[in-house]
Amino acid sequence: MTRVLHVITGLEYGGAERQLAMLLRHLPVSCEVATLTRAGAVGAEIRRSGVPVHEIGMRGNRDLGALPRLVRLIRRGRYDVVHTHLYRACVYGRIAARLAGMSMAGTPRIIATEHSLGDGRIEGRATTRGVRALYRATERLGSATVAVSPAVAARLCAWGVRPGRIVVIPNGVDAAAFAFDPARRAAVRRRFGIGPDEPVVGGVGRLVPGKRFDLLIEAVARLNGARMDGARMDGAGSDGVRLLLVGAGPLREELARSARDLGIAERVVFAGATADVAGALAAMDVLAAPSVQETFGLGVLEGLAAGLPVRYTACPAIDALPPADAPDARRLPSDPGIWSAELGRVLRAPRDRTRVPPAVARYAIAEQAAELARLYRPERLDRGAAPTRERAQDAAT
Repeated sequence: MTRVLHVITGLEYGGAERQLAMLLRHLPVSCEVATLTRAGAVGAEIRRSGVPVHEIGMRGNRDLGALPRLVRLIRRGRYDVVHTHLYRACVYGRIAARLAGMSMAGTPRIIATEHSLGDGRIEGRATTRGVRALYRATERLGSATVAVSPAVAARLCAWGVRPGRIVVIPNGVDAAAFAFDPARRAAVRRRFGIGPDEPVVGGVGRLVPGKRFDLLIEAVARLNGARMDGARMDGAGSDGVRLLLVGAGPLREELARSARDLGIAERVVFAGATADVAGALAAMDVLAAPSVQETFGLGVLEGLAAGLPVRYTACPAIDALPPADAPDARRLPSDPGIWSAELGRVLRAPRDRTRVPPAVARYAIAEQAAELARLYRPERLDRGAAPTRERAQDAAT
């Protein structure tokens, strides 16, 4: 059986980290994971599933001592494929795999997945000339680069990565894992002190500026008839709406202060990072994703899989589909007044949580795993991946 080492920067809660954990349950190959930093909560989850997790012990971006440790791991494991995830792991992992291959029968096939290449940002850091140059130099050491959406493929091409080296394989969602469960909904609501009949707007993601949870707090304040600038808002009409924010990050205190200033501190629940995203989604009545920049939008798909109506600002995964595939997902501009009015309308509408739109099946995790498994084969890399590489070429033109 093909043996694959996944190399990732860290394994705390995050979109790429959760996607890897989910993917490992579906890949038809033998997998191990190396995390440059701490294994963290997601690493513990992966270990419980029976997949070995190796901690490299990197102390910072420039800790070059991590490189020989990673080389030794790859050499010792004699893996067929080294699959890297996230910027730092892609840089170090590609170099390490090449160096390890010099003393092995052959260099492992080196695949990288680009999860988080946004417009001018990559994983929160600015895409400076130096960042782009280092990325391009190490990208050439690999066999192929996977883009999670045509938008990411286009950005890679704009950076100078050859289209023929890019394969578009979208992220996947495990619909069964997110299927609505009334008992789970009740249990999560009790845990967070939310009444069974209270309307709940939810947001999931890192508490960072780009996610625009500040806009969401203002929109929910309007729904609750909060006072702003000394004047009570008109047309709120939905007193008692709760906001459930799931995630951790540097803006936690700033967002809490904003909720206090708007007079809705008791209406906002900061749940922190959690392994039970499906449970949190079950507790919600609508998922709000006001992030202004996403490379795929996996959270939107997970919300739809949970039977939720979803409102979003950026989601390439949904924008690439016909509207009929995701009738309960609608794009909104970054305007708190529009968000408030739309969320109020959605909360008043009846909803059947057992209905899951076709978009979810389009991005089944099993399909993603099968496509990656095919990519791991030597002949797939030699002959190219016609359907997906054509999409990468289209994205570049």
